[in-house]
Amino acid sequence: MKPLLLLPMLLTASATFAQTKPAVETEAVQQTIRRFFDGMRRGDSAAVRATLAPGAVFHTLAAKNGQTQLRPENPSDFVKAVGTPHKEVWDERITFDKVLIDANLASVWTPYEFYLGSTFSHCGYNSFQLVKLADGWRIAHIIDTRRKEKCK
Repeated sequence: MKPLLLLPMLLTASATFAQTKPAVETEAVQQTIRRFFDGMRRGDSAAVRATLAPGAVFHTLAAKNGQTQLRPENPSDFVKAVGTPHKEVWDERITFDKVLIDANLASVWTPYEFYLGSTFSHCGYNSFQLVKLADGWRIAHIIDTRRKEKCK
């Protein structure tokens, strides 16, 4: 093969590989988050727990008396609550706005609307930090905003 023909083929192949790998990783990151919310909808605490990295941290931003507060939430308490029978399905409907990945770190931004059964409860944005461990992508940190209006 002529060297002049080989160079464009190699460049095309490497560009294709570079595009494919991030797409595969992006899908894997999104799938971890989907499994988290699917488990929540089913009330399956084991499924939710399986998406979390050891030492995962949860926070929410809340307004109290016009002041923003950063409130920690205990992931173990959340997982337990998911598995405790409740009347209504906890249905958090998300879309993927941004997924950023560098090596074994991913940052994901998802607008959401939360429903108790079919009744709207609140909305906001989630920010997920995921890490890629030996067994795949796991959620290391979730922080969210919550409000009743001005969704999306």
